[in-house]
Amino acid sequence: MEDQARQRAKEVPSLEEAFNAIKEGIYKRRFIIVVGNCRVDYRGRANSKLDPGERLLILKPDGSALIHRPRDYSPVNWQPPGSLFRTSLSNGELLVRVYRRKDNEVLEAIFDRIMMFSVIDLKDAGEFSLYATEKDMQEAILFQPSLLEEGFRPISPERPVEPGFIDIMGVDREGVLTLVEIKRRRATKESVAQLKKYADVINLDKNRKIRMILVAPELAKGAQELLATLGYEFKAITPQLCSEVLKQKNSKTITHFFK
Repeated sequence: MEDQARQRAKEVPSLEEAFNAIKEGIYKRRFIIVVGNCRVDYRGRANSKLDPGERLLILKPDGSALIHRPRDYSPVNWQPPGSLFRTSLSNGELLVRVYRRKDNEVLEAIFDRIMMFSVIDLKDAGEFSLYATEKDMQEAILFQPSLLEEGFRPISPERPVEPGFIDIMGVDREGVLTLVEIKRRRATKESVAQLKKYADVINLDKNRKIRMILVAPELAKGAQELLATLGYEFKAITPQLCSEVLKQKNSKTITHFFK
């Protein structure tokens, strides 16, 4: 019974049935899907007209609207969140009007036939997580160097050397020069070989102590043995962890950095 109260759908409804359901869905701020034959008019930043065809109209509770054709992934017409919805029925046509007062934009979908509609009360409190790129992982370590180890102090990000760029150059708590190579996915023997190329360029003074650290979520088979042979180190850091660190960074106010 509760599920029925949260959703209403019908295939091949009359225009009047669709009109009443859509009107009620707009009033109750429901998620609305309409499939049918319509023409589309837009007036605003530019004017456009779309001849009749079978299309999908989506109205979201946040005020956004999208019209999709049977091809392409992008909507052919859309309005952003904050738009207002109105619908009317006259002369054998169902009009769905989406408008923005501030920008004087109007999108109208005029249906002469409805194939299906659905009015749903969707619940979604999930948090969206986009896991960090290698660049983001670098930024997270620069922001919170203890991710790598306590006492680590970055000196330079993306230090250019002949084979490429060292992701992070810094010194450890003992003042030892430390080079860091970051991989977003499982580090392979090729990743270790890349780190060695940097070491060969930087460590021209054989009497100078230098540390080489490979950062990645995990090591591929064979990479651990090569790391040990070369005397390099591995630090397991995941993109997910770096993403959480960057959230903390982005949530800090500017006054935090004056303390």
